[in-house]
Amino acid sequence: MAISLRRKGTTEFERAADGSMTLIEHIRELRNRLFKASLGILVGFAVGFAVRGQVRGLLSEPYCSLPSSTDPVTGKCKFIQLGPADVFLLDLKIALWVGLVVAAPIWLYQLWAFIAPGLHRHERRYAYVFVAIAAPLFIAGAVLAYFVIHKGLEFLLDFSGDDINTTLDITRYISFATNLILIFGVAFEFPLIILMLNFVGLFSARKLLGWWRVLVFIFFLFSAVVTPTPDPFGMTALAACLSLLYFVAVGVAFLNDRRRGRGREIYEGVDDDEMSQLEDEREPVAAGAPIEPIAPVAAPRPIDRRFDDDIT
Repeated sequence: MAISLRRKGTTEFERAADGSMTLIEHIRELRNRLFKASLGILVGFAVGFAVRGQVRGLLSEPYCSLPSSTDPVTGKCKFIQLGPADVFLLDLKIALWVGLVVAAPIWLYQLWAFIAPGLHRHERRYAYVFVAIAAPLFIAGAVLAYFVIHKGLEFLLDFSGDDINTTLDITRYISFATNLILIFGVAFEFPLIILMLNFVGLFSARKLLGWWRVLVFIFFLFSAVVTPTPDPFGMTALAACLSLLYFVAVGVAFLNDRRRGRGREIYEGVDDDEMSQLEDEREPVAAGAPIEPIAPVAAPRPIDRRFDDDIT
């Protein structure tokens, strides 16, 4: 008769949290969650393939809104296709991206449900807050990238002149747009790293603020490297937004330090090699009491040897 180790009234989350799950059960749970996440992504891929045309049109809008991109005869946006299957493969890629976004609540929940039992309660609470902030920040970065694409293409096409006819390859253009949106969205998550370093107690807000000159320089250098367009608009917009978000994150870190009472320590602001100042309070030493004379030791009594054994 098989004996079950499962306690009555306990869920899988509780059993994974208290360590009563076996290794085989953990592997089985991982398999089930991967299957559910893959199924959600497959459904999202079907939705993305159904709306691939609308998404491609939305990504093409920054270029198609420029006067130089319109065909004067048909009035439509001009793109070229270098290979016979380029647009089909591009639609599959767009459908996959849309599927990942649509199915994000499903596969993110499955990922969270697998790793959450290994976290403490306050760590799970922080994770909820960070995820709630990460999504709007990524969307804000994507929206900024959408406008940067328009300004960057306008600068580049105007720079080429009227004597040059420019027609973009649809595959390269969509890859350029999606990569820029991804870069801007990920870059906007940098304030979360600042907050995480402060919330876990590695760096105080005062120390994070002391790095502002170096970090602002790094923001502009990073923006100049990752922005694919050579126009100054995209680089300046990304660096300015990152700098603003950095100062906002430092402000939140100051509020967190004040709430936790950081910065009120006795030796706050004292260098490690600084000598401690001792108080110079000299107290007079009173004269000691006189020592009584030592009495002499009495002579020892004679030893009675009547009962000692004779030694021959």
